[in-house]
Amino acid sequence: MERLLYLETPVGRLGITASPDAVTRIFFAREHQSVPSGRSVPEICTVETATPLLRQTVRELEEYFAGARRDFTLPLSPAGTPFQQTVWTALRTIPYGQTRTYKQIAVQIGCPTACRAVGMANNRNPIAVVVPCHRVVGSSGTLTGYAGGLDVKEHLLELEKEK
Repeated sequence: MERLLYLETPVGRLGITASPDAVTRIFFAREHQSVPSGRSVPEICTVETATPLLRQTVRELEEYFAGARRDFTLPLSPAGTPFQQTVWTALRTIPYGQTRTYKQIAVQIGCPTACRAVGMANNRNPIAVVVPCHRVVGSSGTLTGYAGGLDVKEHLLELEKEK
């Protein structure tokens, strides 16, 4: 059974869900958050009642926001299509403090004309921050859409530039 923990961060409240073996979602918690179709409602917990994996996730996110962590060591299990999985794997190769364009990711995964499909997979990334979709920018280097909002994307990129 999945468990859900909420974490207050410098970019707002994040929801974290995990199975016993892996983190399944990290999302920007909004007032009317719904459970993705086909998924069961996770059990809500606190840091005190959280599993060791959820506590590790909290610790790693807090270290990231404090500027003390560049890489995450969490086991991940995001739900998605094979193409989405390929894109999300490519996103995890973008070094801390750097950005890539949708075109660069499309070329990296061997689909050089799939820029829009890469953008859609990026948009559906279920594990925010840890799978760094915030590091993907438009072809001119401009900031483009982000689930947490462009101000959050800018904040994350600035946090990574400072270190």
